[in-house]
Amino acid sequence: MKAADHPPRRKTGRPLSFDRDAALETAMTTFWRHGYETTSIVDLTTAMGVSAPSLYAAFGDKKKLFLEAVRLYVGDPEELERRINNAPTAHNAAREMLKSIAAAYTGDSTPKGCLLASATASGSSASHDVQEAIADIRRGVAIAFRKRVERDIADGLLPPHTDAAALAGLVVALTQGLSVLARDGATRSSLLAIVEAAMTGWPTAKALRPL
Repeated sequence: MKAADHPPRRKTGRPLSFDRDAALETAMTTFWRHGYETTSIVDLTTAMGVSAPSLYAAFGDKKKLFLEAVRLYVGDPEELERRINNAPTAHNAAREMLKSIAAAYTGDSTPKGCLLASATASGSSASHDVQEAIADIRRGVAIAFRKRVERDIADGLLPPHTDAAALAGLVVALTQGLSVLARDGATRSSLLAIVEAAMTGWPTAKALRPL
């Protein structure tokens, strides 16, 4: 970590002189656009309109700020799990999530692609803790989809030999692949077409039932 990333000694008891929530959202967008490692404290303070001491007082350090920004970006993991569980089928849950992601990755007022994918693109060992935190988020999504696929298998909606882990991995892989394409300039319509093409390969009990 660079010397500039180390927080100075903090004075306690001083109230914040800025909107913390707005500053966090700006930090999230900055990390989203530039990545974790290539975003400096100067980049953050300039974008957020705060001084370095104020940033450290409010958020701790660059890593803590980034992880908090990631939590803001991802939202409530339990809400995602509820949407997956409440969908008619795992196929429906995957299709709707991927369509939503395709739209989010190509927004007019936000950076292209996924913050999670762009934030650790450098792969440097210096961001090992950050990479692990993001990997945990991806694993959580994969686990939620695996359980939903397993439920469809138990309900007879998918063949008994369906590889639940592979299908869940497919969903996670698509989220990352769509991000790369979005950052390369792919349009929303092209990403949505990829989602539809991918979902045609989802197994069904009827298609794989022995004759």
